[in-house]
Amino acid sequence: MQPDLDTRLRHLRLTGMAQMLPVRNQEAISNSLAYVDFLDLLVEDELNRRRDRLLARRIAQAGLPQMKTLDNFDWSFNPGLPKALIVDLATARFVTERGGVLLIGPPGVGKSHICLSLALAAIHAGHTVLYRSTFDLAEDLSEAAALGTRKELMHRLTRADLLVIEDLGMRRLPATAAEDLLEVFTRRYEVGATVVSSNRPIEDWGQLLGDTAATGAMLDRFLHHADVVQLQGKSYRMHDRQQRRSSKDLTNEPG
Repeated sequence: MQPDLDTRLRHLRLTGMAQMLPVRNQEAISNSLAYVDFLDLLVEDELNRRRDRLLARRIAQAGLPQMKTLDNFDWSFNPGLPKALIVDLATARFVTERGGVLLIGPPGVGKSHICLSLALAAIHAGHTVLYRSTFDLAEDLSEAAALGTRKELMHRLTRADLLVIEDLGMRRLPATAAEDLLEVFTRRYEVGATVVSSNRPIEDWGQLLGDTAATGAMLDRFLHHADVVQLQGKSYRMHDRQQRRSSKDLTNEPG
């Protein structure tokens, strides 16, 4: 190999090729690969590296607090959960179709795990995602009002292929929240996909957001192309807490 080939590849931003060149060169020598096969392997290495970098960048931009998948979701704990529907949603088909998902259920039944899993699945499918909890959203709205950056915030909330809003109803939002959310859902209507989770029934949202008319208009747009997923069952968190406590008690028992 030419001693400066690595430098040239990196100058061309072909870092995947540069990193794998020594390995592929030795592989080509050992297996008597044709030139075109050797080049094909290097090109595949470059494409794989670019895919990995793009995936990492989209995950960072999404703002996911945790990495969750349905592979480690305990379906047996609450067998009544609509597994087939949730697994189908994880194909990210609803994102391509610019639809929506509303997850409703009491605390602890897996809403957060499912939201994060759907978000990560969408990223792996090549979509851009923005995740905001209600706590984050409340701070975003307050900060935008104080700094006069509402337009920039609205652009950020509406440009992603998938917007995930978690735990709507867990925290009081600013007085303008209903109007703000109406604008978000209006701009995203049939343009981008949205996932919302809440422990409050839809009937309470007007009172929750303080504007029945705006909330009704928002829900009309959101629910038009959305799957409503009702989650019922025991709390995973309470179960884990009881297991840890039992394990601790057994550990502390005298021998």
